[in-house]
Amino acid sequence: MQPLTQKILVVGGNGFIGKSSLPSWVRTTNPTANRFRSLQSRPSTRSIRHGLKWLPHTTGSSSGGPYRTPKGHTPAWVTKVGVVIQLFHYPYPCFQVEWRKADALLPETYSDILPKVGAVVHTLGTLLEDGRYKSALQRGDVIGLIGAIAGGGRDPLDTAAQGRTYEVMNRDAALRVCEAFKSSKPGPEVTHVRPFIYISAEDIFRPLIPARYIETKREAEQRIKKLLRDNPNHREVFIRPSLVYHAHHRPLTSPLAALIDLSATIHASVPEGLPTPSSLLRAVGQAFPSSRGSPLSSPLNSIANALSIPPIHVEHVAEAVCVALNPTKDVRGVVGVKEMRELIGWSEKVQEPRLGRT
Repeated sequence: MQPLTQKILVVGGNGFIGKSSLPSWVRTTNPTANRFRSLQSRPSTRSIRHGLKWLPHTTGSSSGGPYRTPKGHTPAWVTKVGVVIQLFHYPYPCFQVEWRKADALLPETYSDILPKVGAVVHTLGTLLEDGRYKSALQRGDVIGLIGAIAGGGRDPLDTAAQGRTYEVMNRDAALRVCEAFKSSKPGPEVTHVRPFIYISAEDIFRPLIPARYIETKREAEQRIKKLLRDNPNHREVFIRPSLVYHAHHRPLTSPLAALIDLSATIHASVPEGLPTPSSLLRAVGQAFPSSRGSPLSSPLNSIANALSIPPIHVEHVAEAVCVALNPTKDVRGVVGVKEMRELIGWSEKVQEPRLGRT
C-alpha cells in the first residue's frame, strides 16, 4: 500500500472529534522526516473563527495555538516530530502538527494552504447552539447539560451565539471550505483524487435535540455532493457516526454509550422477522410523518435509530477517516457506523475500547 504522505487540512482542530482524533493520526510507531500541520481559530462576537488543522495534514482552529487539555496542558503528540499512523499493519507517515489561525467562513485566511493539501477533513460542527453543553460534557456536569438542552439549544446571554447557529456551524462553514478546496489548483506534489471528508452524523438525537441539527448536516451533505459532482479531481466522503464517546474528554457519554450498546446488541440478536422496539417505532412513525416541509422522517425513526445503531469510540472514527483518506481505497459517499467498522477491520479487532477507559 502506498504511504499516505500528503498534507491534510483538518477543519475544527480543537473540537471534540479533531482533538480526540489527532493522537490516533499522530501515534508514534516509526520515525519519519515528514511534518504535520494544523490550523485553529478563536470565536469572536461577530463571527466564529473555525479551526483548521494540517496533518501531513494541516489543522485549523480559532485560537491559532495548539490544542490544550482542560487543565491547560499541551500533550506530547501536538509537537511530536517523526510519527507514523499504522492501520492494519500498514504505516501511514504523518507530519508534525502545525497550528494556524483561520476562519472557515473566510477562504482568504487559508486559501494559500489548499493547493498544497491532498485532502480536507471537516470536523467542525455543533450539537446545540448553546455552547455551554460542550463544557458541561467535559466536566461531567449533568445539571449543566440538562440546562443547555432545556434552554432550546441557545444561550440568550451569549453575545457570540449569532455566529454559532446550526446553519453556520454545521452547513455554511463546510460549504465555504469545500468551495475553496474545489477552486484551488493542486500543486505538483498532489497526484491523486483529493477527498473532502465531512463529519456528519446519524439521525439519533431527535426529539431531544432540535431537528435543525440533523437537517443542516443533511443540507451540507447534499450541497457538497452537488459541488463535487462531475469533478474527477475530487471525491466526497460523509462520515456518519452515531453517539461518539470518550471516557476522559466527554465522561458523560460513557454510561449512555453502554446503554445504547446494550440496546443495539439486543436488537441485533433478535431473529429476523420478529418485532423489536425499533421496528415498532418505525412502523408507527410511518403513520405520523415529520412536519410539512421537513426532509426528515418522523422523530420516532430517530428514536428507533438510537436504539439499534451502536455507539462508536472517537478513536474508531479517527481510524475510519484515515482509511477514507487512502487514495487506493477510493471511499466515497455516506459511511455509517456499519461501514466504518468494515473499513477499520472490525472483525479483526478483539473488542471496542472498554467504556470508561481509553
